[in-house]
Amino acid sequence: MTDESPPPSAPDPEPNPNPNPNPLIHPRRVSFEHGLLPIQKLVFTDPIQTLAPVKQKLADAAASNNRVGSAAIADVLQISGDHARLVLETLGSVLHSEDDPLVRAKPEEVDSVGADLRDLVLFLYIQSYKKLLPRTHKDSAAVADVWPSTSAFDGYLSALSPIQLVRSNSRRFMPSQADDEAHQLSYLQKHLANIISLLAEPVEGEGEESLVLSMEAFEHLGFLVQFGDKGSDVSPLSQATPFFANSDPDMPAVPVPASQVHDWLLQNIASALENITERISGKENGPSSAADQDDAMSDASAAPNKVAPSGRGPCLIEGVSKTSLVKQASDLRGRSVKVVNCHDSVIYLLAPLRYATVYGCSDTTIVLGAVGKALRVEHCERVHVIAASKRVCIANCRECVFFLGVNQQPLIVGDNHKLQVAPYNTYYSHLEEHMSEVGVEPSINKWDKPLALGAVDPHDSLSHPAGVADAQAESAACVDPDQFINFLIPNWFSGEEIGSTKDNPFPLPDTYMAAQQRNLKNLEETRQSLRETPLEENRKKELSSALHVYFKDWLYASGNIRQLYCLQGD
Repeated sequence: MTDESPPPSAPDPEPNPNPNPNPLIHPRRVSFEHGLLPIQKLVFTDPIQTLAPVKQKLADAAASNNRVGSAAIADVLQISGDHARLVLETLGSVLHSEDDPLVRAKPEEVDSVGADLRDLVLFLYIQSYKKLLPRTHKDSAAVADVWPSTSAFDGYLSALSPIQLVRSNSRRFMPSQADDEAHQLSYLQKHLANIISLLAEPVEGEGEESLVLSMEAFEHLGFLVQFGDKGSDVSPLSQATPFFANSDPDMPAVPVPASQVHDWLLQNIASALENITERISGKENGPSSAADQDDAMSDASAAPNKVAPSGRGPCLIEGVSKTSLVKQASDLRGRSVKVVNCHDSVIYLLAPLRYATVYGCSDTTIVLGAVGKALRVEHCERVHVIAASKRVCIANCRECVFFLGVNQQPLIVGDNHKLQVAPYNTYYSHLEEHMSEVGVEPSINKWDKPLALGAVDPHDSLSHPAGVADAQAESAACVDPDQFINFLIPNWFSGEEIGSTKDNPFPLPDTYMAAQQRNLKNLEETRQSLRETPLEENRKKELSSALHVYFKDWLYASGNIRQLYCLQGD
């Protein structure tokens, strides 16, 4: 097992003694990565022309506290009640303020609590965003069918076809953080005037051309942008500005002309884009710095099993192949994580997480501790995902099985085939503690209520044949109760403090519990039968030897032999 991340207590490799007093602006990537819904009626092709009247209708329907509930959203946007609730749940999972009532609302309160009108309008606006197309490798023909690195166990394993475009130990097929940031900043740069106009208010008696932005309205731009290093505590957006910073908390700040805010933000976006260009150029001409580890894109021949503990973004777990990898709470607590291009492995991320993304993996089992905001699984084949999460989105996956403890309906979008869902099937000693920390509720599990949306994602930059925009994604089937088994997590850290979780915190449905008890009974009867079978001593030895041979064959054929070797190595 390879883990290049430093110990949790290790200092940054090159601390900067003179941090930049004017931090750069960054897009809030979670809004673009986890906040887009493939619902055609939410995508406004000309956002300012169509969204301005929608905003007015929503304002007319809003409560006195400027919040809009699901009934009003369904009525104004002409969508179903289920889709209106999905809008609120999705918005709540990516909001920038943890104190917003929607973030803190209990499941039964979401419809009535609703969303702040300004957050809702910004959420609807970015539904017009088109994602960046994955970049091809500089020698794409050479890596399109590349296999993971060879293993001593390969002779025992059946050959499986690789995933085209995403199966290689290279991130050329997934946009780098720098590319994504530049694309998102360019989108905001282009649309900034429209976005600010939707938040601004006219000066009384001076007409529409004299728009001003209050400090409260300006803070809502925190849904789209933030200052400072990602991963650190982000201060209120207004404290980064020359016109709202150090305002007297006892006195309302004076509204600022919208044009002034627009020009200031444009200047900051231009500086950030220039900085990204310099970083990319610097990496092409020399080694990257430790701070840019998350942006690095390795070639197909690069060393696998890369774990990049970038403080600027999610922890990146990349290119793990034919091994087991374990990360625990001390490595990841409160972080977001991305698992990218991992193959033929078992990955344990036993920690409380904010966001998690699994991208381009195959023939891998991934165990995620507790995900408090959102989990997205995309472009995967033959992957088993075991997760306790508030919400889950599955996109463009094939032959994958999801063992879920999930508080909201699993979302299925894009081109999926032969997906299966099942109840959550494991535990580790700190699981309930981690679930409580991030707000995953064990009494609510909607694993068997997947919601299939569009088969075509309106947010990708690909062209699609006419008439397919309204096609629905293929949904998921439930795992047969007789095929359902518990997943045992090894006790990797026997010397550490043991938590209080002794069993699966999510209650099993009756049919699965009955099937499990039936299988246990059959196993015990088989054991009893073997014990009571009258055999001569040499025949008993033959039987025992045959069982060991079959078990060993299964260990190699299933790939589980690697886990035993990893356990021995640890």
